[in-house]
Amino acid sequence: MKESKFSHIHPGFFMKVSIITVALNNAEYIEACIQSVINQDYKNIEYIVIDGGSTDGTNDIIKKYEDKINIWISEPDEGMYDAINKGIGMSSGDIIGILHSDDLYIDEHVIGNIVQEFLNNVDSVYADLVYVERNNLNNVVRYYDSSVFQVSKFAYGWMPAHPTCFIKKNVYDKYGLYKTNYIIAADFELLARFYAKHRVSYSYLQKVIVKMRNGGLSTRNFKSNFILNREIVRACRENGIETNIFKVYSKYFVKLSQLFKRPRQVEPPCLK
Repeated sequence: MKESKFSHIHPGFFMKVSIITVALNNAEYIEACIQSVINQDYKNIEYIVIDGGSTDGTNDIIKKYEDKINIWISEPDEGMYDAINKGIGMSSGDIIGILHSDDLYIDEHVIGNIVQEFLNNVDSVYADLVYVERNNLNNVVRYYDSSVFQVSKFAYGWMPAHPTCFIKKNVYDKYGLYKTNYIIAADFELLARFYAKHRVSYSYLQKVIVKMRNGGLSTRNFKSNFILNREIVRACRENGIETNIFKVYSKYFVKLSQLFKRPRQVEPPCLK
């Protein structure tokens, strides 16, 4: 077995990281997600899987790995953000990360690199991700460069790549969870609330850490984008950020440029 770079130090020395995966009828992709978590070389991980009552075999796959999963439940919920909130409520880690069942960490060093970044005495860390084709993880269709983020960018509908965000548990305890009355943009609202309203500290890790399969909830069709942008304007107003719908739609010019940008440190052979 390959020796972990952390194996010479007792894992209790490190902060505990709770990783939450939510799923509903995703038997096709969830196994790759689970494997990317349990194969991390940072071992002080609490893995929590919240299933919304799948009927397609998703739970059979979860059961294959239940000896590596600390907590998992399968029950009806009120949507993705309600499920995430359940996971946060069950978590006992110092740091919380969220990895959706369509997505996966790019290699086994991701969580170790994230924890190392937290040693800069910050309350949150974010990084870059790549969008890939749903059934071809080698084909990168877009590069999400979180380095361009500044708090002022919320007014333009821009935030760090949410699946790369790791946030200390005490921040959620102090400033609240995901608002379940948002359909698509509760992640945007939460980050706007944390970073713009409450000035939670953050650090940017200049690495691609997540592969995200294209075609998620916020990118499916025109209707989804309309709802997303309307909710972004609402989230800005709720958190004291001046904006308008024209500013928010301008973010698509940035997204267009990302279609032609390649990751700085990730070469195609690494995109398994």
